[in-house]
Order: sequence, then C-alpha cells, then structure tokens
Amino acid sequence: MPVNPVSGAGYLLKGMRLIMQPGLRRFVLLPLLINILVFSAAIWYGVSRFESFLAWMESKVPSWLHWLDWVLWPLFVLVLVILVFYSFTLVANLLASPFNGLLAEKVELYLTGRPLHEGGGWKQALMTLVPTLLDELGKLLFAALAAVPFLILFLIPGINLAAPALWFLYTAWILTLEYSDYPMGNHGLRFREMRARLRRKRVLGLGFGAATAGLTMVPVVNFIVMPSAVAGATAMWVDELSS
Repeated sequence: MPVNPVSGAGYLLKGMRLIMQPGLRRFVLLPLLINILVFSAAIWYGVSRFESFLAWMESKVPSWLHWLDWVLWPLFVLVLVILVFYSFTLVANLLASPFNGLLAEKVELYLTGRPLHEGGGWKQALMTLVPTLLDELGKLLFAALAAVPFLILFLIPGINLAAPALWFLYTAWILTLEYSDYPMGNHGLRFREMRARLRRKRVLGLGFGAATAGLTMVPVVNFIVMPSAVAGATAMWVDELSS
C-alpha cells in the first residue's frame, strides 16, 4: 500500500469495519456502555443540582422574577450539551483505556490468526485497570505540555494565521501516538521506539490522525471513533509498522 495521507485515513475506515465484526463487537460495547452510564449519572446529578438551585433561587427572589426559570433552563441545557459533546471522547478514552489493549490484541488476532503471548484477556485487563488509568493520565499530561508551544503561536501576530493548521497537525500526530500505543504496547515497544517507527512513516500516521481528529468533531459518529481508531491503528501496525 502506498504511503500517503489517504492510506492513513483508510486505516480509520478499516477500523470502523473491523469493530463491526461479530467476534470484536463485545470489546467495543462494554467500554461504550460504561461511558454512557457515567455520563448518564453525571447528567442526572447535574440536573438534580440545577433543580435544587432553581428552588433555592425562587425562595430568595420576588415572585415577579420567577420567569427567570424559562431563561435559565435553556441556557443550562445548552451548556450541558456543549460539555457532553466536547468531553465525551476524552472521558471515553480515559475509561476505555484498560480495555483498548485487549481490543488491539483481539483485532490483531483477527487479522493475523496469531495470538499474542503477552495478552492476558479480560482478567489481565482488570488486573491492570489502575496502572493503565494512571498511564493514560500521564499521556494526557504529556500531550498538554507538548501543546503549549502551539498555543503560543496563536498569540504571535502574522504567525497566528497559520496556527490553526499547525494545531490540527499537532492534534493529528498526538492522536496517532495515542492509538498506536495500544497495538505497539502489546508487543512491549517503549514510547521512544513507537515514535521512531511512526516517524519513518510520518505522512501515513498524519493521515490516520487527521481523519481521526476530523471524525471526532462529528456528533454521534464521535461515539465510535475511539474503538475504530484502536482497531485501525492495529491494522496499520500489522500492515506497515510491525517490521
């Protein structure tokens, strides 16, 4: 397969097809269900607290100001929708991280027919739950620190015109590192080696990351971007990066 951005984006589409396979769906549905339950509980708590706030406010303001409820409710719903939209993928990545290595393992088995000796199945995923979550938080911190120079570009006159494009490329590369970590981590590759392999096919990786970043911004579709990216990165590892 030629190494170009289109080929990289194609791996994300391949990942979408892979997670629909009967033997792989369950590794996608459980993390997604956990994420939905967490958000449902958070929304329920937020609504209940907001209702309590409105009840308190009505007891403190004159009755002729009770019409404010009709203004505050739409504002609250709008803020809630924005928060859910922008945080769903981030929280999904965090909560599903202990299971993404397992998903990558099963996708590789599906593609190659060869089991990984390192993989430990569901039991191993549960045993490494806390360490994996801590590692995921560490990767988020790394990405946040690496973002600082790009954010500074927005403040420099002239250069800030190119800042959005550079920021998108940075995001694409970070997402490529994020999702490639699962199949490569299953083979014991360290972060430095992972980056070295991806740099050898940087254009391919940027195409994959750009497609992932783009679909992350599409409502509803972004719900399945994370497992699709894990599966797509695994396919990219098998085809392009493993040797």
